[in-house]
Amino acid sequence: MKRILPALLAGLALGVVGTWLWLKSHQEEHEEKKPEAGHNEESHVIKTNGQTLVKLDEKEQQSAGLKLATLEAATLRPEARVYGRVLDASPLVQSLSEIMLARSALDASQKDLARLKVLAADQNTSARTLETADATARRDQIVLEGAQMRLVSTWGKGVAGQKDLPAFIHSLATMDTVLARLDLPFGSAVEGSPTGVRIAALTAEEKLFPAELLGPAPSADAQVQGQGFLVHVKTASLPPGAALSGWLSLPGEQEKGVLVPRPALVRHEGGTFIYVQRSPGLFERREVELEHPLEKGWFVAEGLKAGESIVISGAQQLLSTELKGEGGEE
Repeated sequence: MKRILPALLAGLALGVVGTWLWLKSHQEEHEEKKPEAGHNEESHVIKTNGQTLVKLDEKEQQSAGLKLATLEAATLRPEARVYGRVLDASPLVQSLSEIMLARSALDASQKDLARLKVLAADQNTSARTLETADATARRDQIVLEGAQMRLVSTWGKGVAGQKDLPAFIHSLATMDTVLARLDLPFGSAVEGSPTGVRIAALTAEEKLFPAELLGPAPSADAQVQGQGFLVHVKTASLPPGAALSGWLSLPGEQEKGVLVPRPALVRHEGGTFIYVQRSPGLFERREVELEHPLEKGWFVAEGLKAGESIVISGAQQLLSTELKGEGGEE
């Protein structure tokens, strides 16, 4: 019995030691695999000459859904950035009503005067009656001219001079189109007359609306105190008071650049970037300044060249791969 007990204790000790050794070996093997996985992730990022490139082979590009496009050359006339709002058309409707009522009264008084003149020629009416009719017609003429001048002074020649003013104001009243005011920032000014305008909601500058520049605003904005312009915007999706961004086209030599498609853009930490293919399988992230929206994308004058290949699908996946490879967050 005395010999059996030490043997049992020795066997138990050997079992514990063996189990500990096996667990330690298994843990070390597991830990060795983790850095290897991390190494594979980092291998997608290459740093050279101060630049960071993302490397993906053809299979990985297909898996990420990458699609490329060639940057197209574009030109753009000088522009001035303006900000504004959609105007309430109700006062304009009231102005039109005053003009139409005044014109109707004038038409009636002129017809009455013409009738009395015929009667006066045949001595079938008194001179006093004729004088009263003439005074009424003159008064109605003055009332109409006053209403028309108020329209010009309040809304400008661009509005008052519309060929079909009732149809123009009707489209505003029914909100099929809108009237907007745009102002240059305080202290800014443009030389010469703008040749056109592009309009977008301040919260969605990439979506442009068809717009017609009507001309200078007849008065200064009390807060902005800059040059103002009235614009007819052909959309029904902007309510009165909506904040707007605008770009006035100015006379001058066209600037050269490229057109960057909107699907190519990715945003990170407050910046906007695109991925340019440096060589097959190597992609470089470049920051772009978005200041000039166009119908099919953004006009960029610096940092890019026509003919370069950029990623228009899968750019977000490239950004994720780059950030992982650098140990950052997605």
